[in-house]
Amino acid sequence: MRRSTLMTFAAALAAAASPALAQDANTPPSMAGGQATDFGDHTTIGVGAVYLPDYEGSNNYRVEPAPLAIGAVKGFAFALIGNRLSIDLIRDPKDSKYDFQLGPIGVVDFNRDNSHFTDARVRALGKVGTAIELGGYAGIGKTGVITSPYDKLTASLSYRYDVSNVHNSGILQPSINYLAPLSRKLAVGLFASAEHAGRGYATSYYTVSPAQSAASGLPVYYADAGWKDVSVGAVATVSITGDLLHGFKLVGGGTYTRLMNGFADSPVVSIAGSRDQWIGALGVAYTF
Repeated sequence: MRRSTLMTFAAALAAAASPALAQDANTPPSMAGGQATDFGDHTTIGVGAVYLPDYEGSNNYRVEPAPLAIGAVKGFAFALIGNRLSIDLIRDPKDSKYDFQLGPIGVVDFNRDNSHFTDARVRALGKVGTAIELGGYAGIGKTGVITSPYDKLTASLSYRYDVSNVHNSGILQPSINYLAPLSRKLAVGLFASAEHAGRGYATSYYTVSPAQSAASGLPVYYADAGWKDVSVGAVATVSITGDLLHGFKLVGGGTYTRLMNGFADSPVVSIAGSRDQWIGALGVAYTF
């Protein structure tokens, strides 16, 4: 599983599943994270099903499983969702209204790493290896901004680079997330993001060489670096036992992504696929 679009969804999903924001006026500050600790440690684990394109730019879809593990240990926040792992190395006290974020991020990119695609033309292009993208991110969040003392607005910027010699280029991603706990049992979130991909990424996934054109029937095309896509979406989590601070919950949402510029003009997208990309996910999680 891959998708840059899934990265945006994952970031917002992590926020929506987090119990640290689930306080209301009746929750003592010392219990904000479900435990009376200086940093409000908590953990949410779960599993879900993701409905996503065959590859980035495809108009054929499939369902895949995705793991979920998010939380904070001794103030260090972490998020493992699907093929994305991030760790926040800045410890913010649980009663702080600001959340400063800085840390590493890693992505295992399975985009077009096999030949089992529905479209025969894309299969004929050949496989692209599994890319390991490593980098970092920085961000800042503010609690108590619009609807209540417990909603949160977060802006962040990440950069990751392929270290596995697959596309040998970087991906820059600015994003913004908004989370609003509506009660002790329900929270909703909105998010938006964009991605800028390097030339190596464009060549690996969107260029059609003369040899590939002869094999697939798609026209020759040379893609270049640039802004690749924009994404918007929404997520929600609802408790089915206990509340958002502990117990079982349902977590789900969806993302719409629009491929842009030379990426959208590639025959892989414009002829064999679609510039309009959708992702949906539904899962169950447990917070303790």
